[in-house]
Amino acid sequence: MRWGMLINLNKCVACYACVIRCAQEYILPLGIMYGKLLISETGEYPKVTQHMYPVLCNHCKDAACVKVCPTGATQQREDGIVWVDQNMCIGCRYCLVACPYQVRTYYSGDEEREYFPGQGFTEWEKMRERLYPLQTEVVHKCNFCKERIDQGVKRGLKPGVDLEATPVCVNICPAKARYFGDLDDQESEIAQLISERKAVQLHPEHGTDPSVYYIAGIEEAPVTTTYFGVSIYDTSPELTTKRGALKPGTK
Repeated sequence: MRWGMLINLNKCVACYACVIRCAQEYILPLGIMYGKLLISETGEYPKVTQHMYPVLCNHCKDAACVKVCPTGATQQREDGIVWVDQNMCIGCRYCLVACPYQVRTYYSGDEEREYFPGQGFTEWEKMRERLYPLQTEVVHKCNFCKERIDQGVKRGLKPGVDLEATPVCVNICPAKARYFGDLDDQESEIAQLISERKAVQLHPEHGTDPSVYYIAGIEEAPVTTTYFGVSIYDTSPELTTKRGALKPGTK
């Protein structure tokens, strides 16, 4: 068994519902996002193409972050989910450097801000300490909503089919662009779609074998995404190697 996600870029409308729902589920403070939406453009006016790419932790089968963690805080479960044990993390941030996809966040907690400045924390924000407490000076990331998966499986539910056992970003997508399920089950909807639609992984040249696949367009995307001229997401092999990650194809 290996849990994975499939995102159909032909269906994605860049509505940010997945980003907002994830932040809502985990009551994330400002500046922390487990899922992101990258938007870039190629071409010149009047022939311009807009690219929209939802990204999150790829839960790689051969995860570089797991290999470099000195304390074993970053772990991989038997079902493929990569997660961080906050009690073991020492905040060294080796995993941030090693991750080719830049989807981890270090949370210092030094400047925790309210969603509504000057009005204090809302009741929703206060619930974070009770439901999903975030330790400071450690690394945080998407965990495929493993709590929902585990609780759902215990109740006999099937992740990717039953909403209560499926990641919230998949459930909330109004365009139904996201799919979730067991990549090892060739009869599952996600496995069949990956095969039939020739879905691709984001930058497979890094040799990490991601568990997140995309339908259409990702191979045509520029490896560098800019925001007002500033590079914010460069997953090119050259830069990744410079940042200390494993060289493409190495074990």
